[in-house]
Amino acid sequence: MNTRALAPVPALVAALLLIGCDRVPELELAQGEAQGTTYHVKWWAEDAPAHDDIEADLAGVLTRIDEEISTYRDDSWISRFNASRSTDWQDAPPDVIHLLRIARQVHARSNGCYDPTVAPLFALWGFQNQNFRVPSEHEIGEVMAHTGLEHLEIDADQQRIRKTVPELSIDLSSMGEGHSVDRIAEMLESHGIDNYLAELGGDMRIRGAKPDDAPWRVGIEAPAPGERRAGNIVTVNDPEGLSLNTSGTYRRYFDDSGHAYGHIIDPRSGTPATHDLVSATVFGTEAAVSDAWATTMLCLGREEGTLVADREGLPVYLIERHGGNDFTDSRTTALKESQQLTLE
Repeated sequence: MNTRALAPVPALVAALLLIGCDRVPELELAQGEAQGTTYHVKWWAEDAPAHDDIEADLAGVLTRIDEEISTYRDDSWISRFNASRSTDWQDAPPDVIHLLRIARQVHARSNGCYDPTVAPLFALWGFQNQNFRVPSEHEIGEVMAHTGLEHLEIDADQQRIRKTVPELSIDLSSMGEGHSVDRIAEMLESHGIDNYLAELGGDMRIRGAKPDDAPWRVGIEAPAPGERRAGNIVTVNDPEGLSLNTSGTYRRYFDDSGHAYGHIIDPRSGTPATHDLVSATVFGTEAAVSDAWATTMLCLGREEGTLVADREGLPVYLIERHGGNDFTDSRTTALKESQQLTLE
């Protein structure tokens, strides 16, 4: 027997074990379509569940959200509530109560510029079915009589809500994508996964770092009608992560007699917001909250929005359009001072 040939085996095994210990975990990816848009979820962990198990849980999360707040299916909870003309108390899912409480807070802190009951006004201007038109003041007044968050009562203790105006309806889509990535992040963390990037429709929840310990880097969509391209790059410095939500008016608008009308309706007037702000990105820790504030910024405009954001301590990145393709940007005080991220 050639004992010399066997001698290196223990060392070889030890070396292979060391290589195995140093192996960088693979970055997992799940992607698909949901809520009329696309999603991409990346994650890694030393002892993560099987990829198929995470995908199954991800599908379950998205299905439950669809069943609760989708306005595109008649059997969802929110569609049934909107169709009802009862002013009695009605039981509501815990997540709906949570989102409505966020809506109430943002409504109060934004001078009434955020309101999830404005969907009928959205439809009146043609943004729901693409039959755009400028309604009369009388038509706007009639619809506004059936809108307003003040007509919705919330009993969080009993998990129920009631409308005081029978025709009142609610639409939580302005928080839907943010809420979705919050729930995806919650699902991942329940499996012990602390390194992930969850994105749906451009809204994100990010935590930890990549497998090689490099920070997550993502692009903020540039306000370019007709195309999707990255603008500024965000580097996430804080391992505890953040949420990132962008809203824009540069895709959904129509022109009438040389005047452009964007899809962000000001609940205070019943008309599309009129200012030069076309994109707002809000950073935070809960994407549903950041999502609501991003929409609110587009209602407020840069000047009023900056005042409100500075008062609330919100890190916000704003882009205005002047004329054709002349853009200027600005940052709120909290964003300028933030150590959580670098915006290039």
